[in-house]
Amino acid sequence: MERFLGIDLGAGSLKASVVLRDGRCLASASASVPTMKPFAGASEQDPQEWWLALCRAVRAVMEQAGNPALTAIALSAGAHSSVLSDAQGRAIRPAIMWNDQRSRAQVGRLRDTAGKRIAALSCNSVSPTWTLPHLAWLVENEPDSLAAAHRLTPAKDWLRGRLTDDWLTEPMDAVGLMLFDPAAGTWSEELAALAGISTKILPPVVPSLSLAGHVTGRAAAETGLAAGTPVVAGVSDTAAEALGAGMTQAGMGVVKLATAATLSCVATNPEPSKTLVSYPYLPEGRWFWITGTNSCASAHAWLRETMFSSGGGTALDYAAMEALAEQVPAGSNGLYFHPYLNGERAPHWDPDLRGSLAGMTFQHGPGHFMRAFYEGVAYSLADILRQFNAADVRFERLRITGGGARSRMWRQILADVLETPIELPESADASFGCALVAGLGVGAFASVADLQRAVRIVASHAPDPNSSAVYREGFATYRDIHAALQDINHRISARERGEPRSRN
Repeated sequence: MERFLGIDLGAGSLKASVVLRDGRCLASASASVPTMKPFAGASEQDPQEWWLALCRAVRAVMEQAGNPALTAIALSAGAHSSVLSDAQGRAIRPAIMWNDQRSRAQVGRLRDTAGKRIAALSCNSVSPTWTLPHLAWLVENEPDSLAAAHRLTPAKDWLRGRLTDDWLTEPMDAVGLMLFDPAAGTWSEELAALAGISTKILPPVVPSLSLAGHVTGRAAAETGLAAGTPVVAGVSDTAAEALGAGMTQAGMGVVKLATAATLSCVATNPEPSKTLVSYPYLPEGRWFWITGTNSCASAHAWLRETMFSSGGGTALDYAAMEALAEQVPAGSNGLYFHPYLNGERAPHWDPDLRGSLAGMTFQHGPGHFMRAFYEGVAYSLADILRQFNAADVRFERLRITGGGARSRMWRQILADVLETPIELPESADASFGCALVAGLGVGAFASVADLQRAVRIVASHAPDPNSSAVYREGFATYRDIHAALQDINHRISARERGEPRSRN
């Protein structure tokens, strides 16, 4: 039986999985990756920590799997996170991550001066998520970093280069930099100029299923992999998760509950809009649409650490927190949570929004806060669903992925709030999807549609009509609270930045 290794760099850890051709996962292992927050809104990681995590996770998963011979390897990582390196290949500075919000001023100027042109060329609207404004921030704040850069490489491609000594990327991550013109199939000199860089520092772009190279002897010594193992170019993390969940046809979408929460679907063409983000997909020539919120599992961890820990620092486990929430009825007795703990992406694209708990009374206890959290993230996804509906996209069902998908209660709340059946695949994280991509790259699967036979559904949730009725009314209130607090949030953010705003 052919065996494939999928490696995914996530927001807080790197995970590796060994998967058989029939979709059975032999073993998985992960290693943590620290995030640095040098100032408010900033989010950075050291690329060397990525490589150390890869070495730890790969050695662990190969040992668990019995050190099998691998047919192929593929990698993924979050889009918009890239590495600037010098002539010797050393990272010049930490990588600015996709959830970094520092570039709000640069985004405002780019929108005013070139917003329509950026959307026309890149097929997406500029926001603090993208690499282009990250680079524009560096031009103004760290010009020496850009001056010393000989290469700019997306995160997963930098890691793969450590395995194979290649230097290339593929269409998904090229589009994620907001420096690529997919219609022309080339890097855009115009977009690069807006970012303050030369296209000479950008890697060649090859198809996602291309053979990028083979594991080198040096990398084999560090990781425990066999030298000469084929390595496929790879895909973005969200594409890997969607493929691993079996998102191969219209009418099916994927909702992801991870550090952020996202909603995606197969598309036939890019859609330049403020709310729907477009990326190339598989098979080549297809696209997918995605959009998401900034805070999901990250907010879950924050809630646990701040509201469910004792004075000694010991926190309840997530199962115990959920057991408290199960005692609370749908609607949390009028308690509402807005998960804008790091600003918000879709549908507002507003880095100055703040999280809120509204409607608190003496009758609300820990279980209410826990359930209101689940419902708040679900409402934020309902806000996103409206953007898909406006683009005439309807979902017959949604597959669910990410760490939050392990919660039975959260899955049911999502089905009730979104009024859409939810299906849980047995394995659908990005490392699993990457392993399938490795198989596609070496011809183990006949087509992308053939991946369906490797996907097993282990749970499904139909919407409960009574709960959906409660949430329909609750969602309207959720949106009203957002509208009422928006200007207040802006004033608070401006004041903290030292830019007091007068009350309207």
